[in-house]
Amino acid sequence: MAKDMTLLWGSGSPPCWRVQIALEEKNLQGYNQKLLSFEKGEHKSKEVLEINPRGQLPAFKHKNIIVNESYGACMYLENQFKSQGNQLIPEGAADVGMMYQRIFEGQTLFQKLADVLFYTWRVPEAERHDSAVKRNTEALKQEIQTWEGYLKGAGGFLGGKSFSLADVIVFPVIAFFFRFGANENHYPNLAAYYNKLKERPSIKNTWPPTWLETPGQEALKDL
Repeated sequence: MAKDMTLLWGSGSPPCWRVQIALEEKNLQGYNQKLLSFEKGEHKSKEVLEINPRGQLPAFKHKNIIVNESYGACMYLENQFKSQGNQLIPEGAADVGMMYQRIFEGQTLFQKLADVLFYTWRVPEAERHDSAVKRNTEALKQEIQTWEGYLKGAGGFLGGKSFSLADVIVFPVIAFFFRFGANENHYPNLAAYYNKLKERPSIKNTWPPTWLETPGQEALKDL
């Protein structure tokens, strides 16, 4: 089954990473994969465009079925391989509802994180406005506190008492947050969640190679 799958991915990308985690959780090792470099522009190569015309990673194909959006790819894998590997949709309506709520709230978390990190990276210093930096930073602080609250007495996972698609999809964003220097002491619940899940085999086995090779950054150290 896995031999019929192809994943083109980039290191350190939360969308790519969540698909890798989902494949591991469903015991779909052995798929065709290729690590590409964002820095070299390889995500715009013909090889990628043949699968993903947007020129973005991940590019995922199963037989003749293409699912490039990472949320969709994770859901597709769970749907198609329900009885294989770990079950990623919990039992019980309440936990299922919470799982889906957290999955889609993860988009807001990543957007607010990106607003802070990408503003600093992409806007030349002379064109930056302190008011925009402050507004983006305060919005991220509020969002992070929301997630800190979600993990208070939540059973240790985002979708209830068991590891689920919510964790597959959102954990890479939380890892991204700490990779860029967020102080674990300021966010103890998120830090506990992060440190527990980073030892999970599916996550440990797919840890971004560039993160292993280079130190983290400090863009969020004062958050």
